This record gives sequence, C-alpha cells and structure tokens, in this order.
Amino acid sequence: MAADEKTQAKTDQAKGKIKEAAGRTVGNERLTAEGRADQTKGDARQAKEKIKDTLTD
Repeated sequence: MAADEKTQAKTDQAKGKIKEAAGRTVGNERLTAEGRADQTKGDARQAKEKIKDTLTD
C-alpha cells in the first residue's frame, strides 16, 4: 500500500504542475490555484509516507 500512496503523491504533484502551468498560460487564476493546491496535497502525502517509512525502519 505504501507504494500506491507514493505513486499517488507523485501523480498529485505532476497534475498540480500541469494545472498551474496551464492556468498561467491562459491567465486563469483559479486553475493556477488548483494546481498549487494539488502540488501541496502531493507534497503532504509524500511527507507522510517518508515519516511512515522512517518510523517503520
């Protein structure tokens, strides 16, 4: 399950970067903000997984 969570974190980060870039390209602030939020969500999920890995080892 940890691998799935790590993959989901990377997916959220990538999706966020794409949304943010698209939002900036078309001048859509809402899309840019959604992209930043997705990146933050992915960062938080990745940090959680790193902590779990550290505590498990």
